[in-house]
Amino acid sequence: MTMHYTPPLRDFAFVLDEVLQAPQVLRALPAHAEIDGELMMQVLEEAGRFAADVVAPLNGIGDREGCRLENGTVTTPPGFERAYAQFCAGGWPALACAPEHGGQGLPHVLDCALYEMLSAANHGWTMYPGLLHGAYACLAAHGSPELQARYLEKIAGGQWLATMCLTEAQAGSDLGQLRTRAVPQEDGSYRLSGDKIFISGGEHDLTPNIVHLVLARLPDALPGSKGLSLFLAPRVLDDGSRNGVHCTGIEHKMGIHGSATCSLHFEQAQAWLVGEAGRGLAAMFVMMNAARLHVGAQGLGLAEAAWQRASAYARERRQSRAPGSSGNDLIVRHPAVQKLLMEQRCRIEGARLLTCWAGLLLDLAEHDPDAAQRRRHHERLEFITPVIKAFLTDQGFQCASRALQVFGGHGYVVETGIEQFMRDARITMIYEGTNEIQAIDFLMRKVLGDEGRRLDDFLTLVRADIEEGTLLGDQARLLANAVDKLKGFARCIATAAVQSPSLPYFVADEMLRLTGHVALGWMWLRAGRRALSAMTSDPAWYGGKRDAACYHFSFVFAEVHQLSSVIEGCLATGLPPLPTDLDHHAAQEAG
Repeated sequence: MTMHYTPPLRDFAFVLDEVLQAPQVLRALPAHAEIDGELMMQVLEEAGRFAADVVAPLNGIGDREGCRLENGTVTTPPGFERAYAQFCAGGWPALACAPEHGGQGLPHVLDCALYEMLSAANHGWTMYPGLLHGAYACLAAHGSPELQARYLEKIAGGQWLATMCLTEAQAGSDLGQLRTRAVPQEDGSYRLSGDKIFISGGEHDLTPNIVHLVLARLPDALPGSKGLSLFLAPRVLDDGSRNGVHCTGIEHKMGIHGSATCSLHFEQAQAWLVGEAGRGLAAMFVMMNAARLHVGAQGLGLAEAAWQRASAYARERRQSRAPGSSGNDLIVRHPAVQKLLMEQRCRIEGARLLTCWAGLLLDLAEHDPDAAQRRRHHERLEFITPVIKAFLTDQGFQCASRALQVFGGHGYVVETGIEQFMRDARITMIYEGTNEIQAIDFLMRKVLGDEGRRLDDFLTLVRADIEEGTLLGDQARLLANAVDKLKGFARCIATAAVQSPSLPYFVADEMLRLTGHVALGWMWLRAGRRALSAMTSDPAWYGGKRDAACYHFSFVFAEVHQLSSVIEGCLATGLPPLPTDLDHHAAQEAG
């Protein structure tokens, strides 16, 4: 079955210009005073054209062919290298980088939209440039002037790709168990020794050099995560010689076959310290947080691509008689299929609003002329980042599954291509911090850690929009009730945790998802009201938006009740009942 990707440009225009009013927000920042809606859409039209015409045709090829490792060298699937060269020639890696580093200095919100479209078109290919901006931001914030002079412009322009080398065989989510060693040298450099696994783009043929950002321990380092430092180890040294970084294997994975997931052996590799010794996690988190926002965009992009294919199939496939009909109908006329498609649409379009809002926060946190406002926007971004990473990737996989369901039995066979999106989407819930880790971090640090201050700030924004107008009054009341529940739960969990320290960990996932529903409900309230106010200009299009907003609150938002019930039950009865012999069974299995 021929698969096509259509960039959702009309929806981007609605989101950015009409709902979020991005041009007005950005023009208030000195760095973006010249930005207008026309320029933003010109950029996105070109980005969409590149995604649809250059990257999307390689998606199936990458999935079928995968990568090859021969004599320590990785060959990417046919067409990947050429597409990446075109990506760099178009200036896309430099989109949101600073002009002083060779960047275009355009808003981060456009970068978020770019990576949604690239992920929708070809997730495997997009994994290679996906870490570029995070590496750029990390070095811009923590790199020495010498490292910045040597590497920033190359990374900003995409001439050299970058990796994030954290995971080891014994150290996944628990980075405190990392063993890679860094020994200082007389010339100020370091020598790295150790093994890293699951390194995306650790070796490939797309660029002549790869910049590895590596967490390692100095000889006198403290134990645990406080003893980690961050180092930069290039694949190729300044004199053109190969550094002691060797690819020892590539993983054979469930999905993203076009992305080389590598095992790397560091054998006395020359490296340089990034930031302060013992402060490696703080420096690396700049890159990790950028990556987590991109992963949320990946979940959204994959959901969009799967939904487009399911929607097209439903308009071609004829089966049975729809209610009120007498013939052999297109399956899109059947209510069960309509419900599947509408649920996907609501989750996708709400997620697009949320990721673009986060992109604007990133611009405000970086460029607002008021230092206090920059801090406030940064805190808001920190608050919403784990929600975007976890909630949107959960939804991305769920939407891909719903899309496959529309195909019926044909969706389960490889030839239709829809099953690839489920396989590709599954990893987004795992890497860059599992969604369970995101939920724990969100509740313990972002909500309870500051006595609910950041949660209150977020809910104040939501309440302001609830109270601003009278349109969609029933939906606004549903959202207001959810806001009250979320705030009340946070207060009750903080109190209960004094006597039951484990309780927050049992409801962390529900609290994150409840916050995600409040966030998407907020976005849909704004979108629905805007659609109603603009109805006369294009009744069909804005009517569809109004209907989607109402559907969202009637069906998708109803999940708030289930999540609330779980949290209420845990607060009322304490920890959920677990088998008393759970550890005994685990010991038997291990034995």
